[in-house]
Amino acid sequence: MTIIAERAARGEIEQELKRIIRGEVRFDDYSRHLYSTDASIYMMTPAGVVLPRDADDVAAAIETCAENGISVMPRGGGTSLSGQTVNTGVVIDFSKYMHRVLQLNVEDNQVHAQPGITIDELNRQLAPSGLYFTPDPSTSSRANIGGAMGNNSCGSHSIVYGKTVDQVQEMSVVLSDGSSAVFKPIRGDEIEQRMAATGLEGEIYRNISQIAARAASEAEARFPKLLRRVGGYNIDRTSKQAEIDLTQIMVGSEGTLAAVTDARLKLWPIPKSKGLAVLHFHTLRDAMEATVAILEHSPAAVEHIGELIISQARKSLGFSRNLGFMQGDPSDILVVEMNGENRSETEAKLLKIKSVSERSTAAYACAMLLEPGDQKQVWNMRQAGLGLMMNVEGDTKPMPFVEDTAVAPEQLPEYVERFDEIVRKHGTEAGYYGHASVGCMHIRPLVNLKLTTGIDRMYAIADEISDLVLEFKGSLSGEHGDGIVRGAWAEKMFGSELVQSFREVKGLFDPHGIMNPGKVFDTPDMRANLRYGNRYSVNHPSTKLDWSADGGFAAAVERCNGVGACRKVNAGAMCPSYMATREEEHSTRGRANALRAAMSGAMPISEIQSDRMHQVLDLCLECKSCKSECPSNVDMAKIKYEFLNLYYQNRSIPLRSRLIANIHKLSALAAGPQAHIANFVNRSAPARWLGEKMLGIDHRRKLPATVNRTFEQWFRKRSPNTTAARGDAVLFHDTFMNFNHPEAGIAAVKILEALGYRVRIADRVCCARPMISAGLLDDAAHNARTNVEALYPYVESGAKIIGCESSCILTLRDEYPDLLGNSDAKAKAVAEASLMIEELLVQTRDDGYQQLQWNEQQADIMLHVHCHERALVGTSAAIQALNLPPNFNAVLIDAGCCGMAGSFGFAKEHYDISLKIAEDRLFPALRAASHDTRFAITGVSCKQQIEDGMQRPASFVSELIAQGLQ
Repeated sequence: MTIIAERAARGEIEQELKRIIRGEVRFDDYSRHLYSTDASIYMMTPAGVVLPRDADDVAAAIETCAENGISVMPRGGGTSLSGQTVNTGVVIDFSKYMHRVLQLNVEDNQVHAQPGITIDELNRQLAPSGLYFTPDPSTSSRANIGGAMGNNSCGSHSIVYGKTVDQVQEMSVVLSDGSSAVFKPIRGDEIEQRMAATGLEGEIYRNISQIAARAASEAEARFPKLLRRVGGYNIDRTSKQAEIDLTQIMVGSEGTLAAVTDARLKLWPIPKSKGLAVLHFHTLRDAMEATVAILEHSPAAVEHIGELIISQARKSLGFSRNLGFMQGDPSDILVVEMNGENRSETEAKLLKIKSVSERSTAAYACAMLLEPGDQKQVWNMRQAGLGLMMNVEGDTKPMPFVEDTAVAPEQLPEYVERFDEIVRKHGTEAGYYGHASVGCMHIRPLVNLKLTTGIDRMYAIADEISDLVLEFKGSLSGEHGDGIVRGAWAEKMFGSELVQSFREVKGLFDPHGIMNPGKVFDTPDMRANLRYGNRYSVNHPSTKLDWSADGGFAAAVERCNGVGACRKVNAGAMCPSYMATREEEHSTRGRANALRAAMSGAMPISEIQSDRMHQVLDLCLECKSCKSECPSNVDMAKIKYEFLNLYYQNRSIPLRSRLIANIHKLSALAAGPQAHIANFVNRSAPARWLGEKMLGIDHRRKLPATVNRTFEQWFRKRSPNTTAARGDAVLFHDTFMNFNHPEAGIAAVKILEALGYRVRIADRVCCARPMISAGLLDDAAHNARTNVEALYPYVESGAKIIGCESSCILTLRDEYPDLLGNSDAKAKAVAEASLMIEELLVQTRDDGYQQLQWNEQQADIMLHVHCHERALVGTSAAIQALNLPPNFNAVLIDAGCCGMAGSFGFAKEHYDISLKIAEDRLFPALRAASHDTRFAITGVSCKQQIEDGMQRPASFVSELIAQGLQ
């Protein structure tokens, strides 16, 4: 078919689908490229995307595609590692609309849910019942239960609960002809009724038992006798004596047989008490041998984390500050979970594990963790293992093509040694981690798939590893399914007879071969359809920022490996626009995919500066959460700055952008004696109406009020503290401190002087944050250079630069080296000397110098930390600082971005989504607070959003702490 004919055919099916489907239908090039990848090494561009609202939409889509001979691929989070969620047909994405819990039956330990809900979100909603859905793959924050059923997912606790196939009790499906059916265990007369039915469902029931019976002896001989065998079809579990249960063959079929529209799932009681023992080792073999000894004591989980993940976690902005459980310099650790009826029982079990580790293993240390927060840090690192490994610099990466093998746990020591011998024989090394409790290791050899030699090396290693797995009577797929990368070895692993039985099952369910073809078996060559193949190349646009640490702008975009951590909901801060829209386009992954498509030639390079690309990046709030929460540290905020700079190279910069970029100068004109007049005019209804019409600033937002006496004026007229036991501290009086909220600066001076600092202010200009956010990088670099020259002499003399506004002080720390070059010694020195005031308070606590003295004031405080601080500093400094006064009780609000994000929430086109982001978790938490509770913030954007939305004041951290001083 010619390209023109192909487009015409796509256009016809698009129009037909739009006519009959209540949900959304997208066949544009951007949507197609956004869905062309998953977390695997593959890329296949679909014909289009359907986002169904209900089961009727799914049925209509599949029926229409079947009639037109177009394949269909059911998909959720797109987190699959084997290539099972990419294909060339129509993608049906369940995650945007079909993500509800339909019914919870506590008495029967059962939940009825739609396939698009994530595992973590399902369990969040189930938590009050004391029950949970047990499969817990590392991607549970964004993996849908539909995907768990498609892959037969397992997770860390399968040694206790089994696989997803053990939890599915009933499912509603749409068959390959668009007809609907309900699968569940049936017996006796019901079997006869189903067999007598007309249509595709009746045909399936009339023949499935015969296929299973013919395959029984071969399945018994070829299927590994392991818990972690998820490859092929579960033909051995489909038909038992006097019973047929088609849920069993549907689970693990990767969308190749039918599409699930809802399911009834078995639930288990949440353990009353959990604890972790983290065992430290100097070699991989020592860790594997220890696993066998630990398994004798009935652990709930035994997880292995290898050297590559540990080293990358130490380098990671987000994970390096949460490695307190690590002792010394281990090459490998084992995370052992023990459960009990209470804390005492759990602690006793952990002590037993510690004793065993000291007596019977080569572990040199054992950290026991009973606090949930401490345990969460360990699990976060384990769950991020895949993404952390992908942070290895350069094009040679640890790739997922043999990373899911499983053997009996007692064979692990010899198996991993043999595996490593094969890898090293081929001139490379591998990263190791996985579920040691069940012998399922995720081993990733480092290869460069942009080179022919790398592709050949991948294939050769996979060939030899498949032989090794057969020798050990193991499973090539222990958790992540077959897809393409393991489906390519189906005949080798299962034999031609059993694969022929798989074909018969496929033909029975899907006689026209439209359901996710080319997966599980009869796949394309594993070397075809690579995202990065030997023909991959990129155009490198001219850039302003320093990208040397990433290997260039393109390499920064390519950091995204598709694991989809940006698609989580109700957790963390990344990605606020995805949480609000549930749109792939508005995830960090979606933006990276679009940019990479333009730079690599999948779309025209001109798209890198197009209006459509601007739409893709428009809802990026530049919150920087991805810089720390993305395991691969994709810095989409920085990427967006560079994109906007490119975008405006051939366009006039909007007046709104220029005005906001120069907010410092405008505020200087409005502040002072004329402030009351300026505030009255700027905040009046006519001015707000005019601002909306002319500038696109939503009339529902009031512009920040300026003050009649600036902080700088107050500072220069005050009586300074002449004692300076600690020397000088430079208070960076940012735009908002100076012209809008001098109270934050006045409080900071009080704190700094009480600590024994001589407070200085520098002759600075705007920090350049508004310019950077607007993409005006030349202007931003000018301001950065001016400030660096003004601040460096203080830094050179040993002074710290202290700030109260996260977005400003952290611009000095994070962006100045990028703007001026990472080799600029002055910029680097200024960056290293810049601190939030709460960081300084924590650093100087009990350091032997002058300490703060507190009064008797009491306060209950709820703290919301600005996204930039959350990403670059963390939240612990601010919460520790607020709890320094002995009668303060400060708690951190479990919420992500406030939605304001500087000027983002002022824009008319962003106002509604800005509030929707705030309503995710922040506003509900604040509404639940008592009237006496104080609200604390670390950024002016958060202050405005909270005060606009809650009609209650929010104070900078410095203000509240100063109120607690004697």
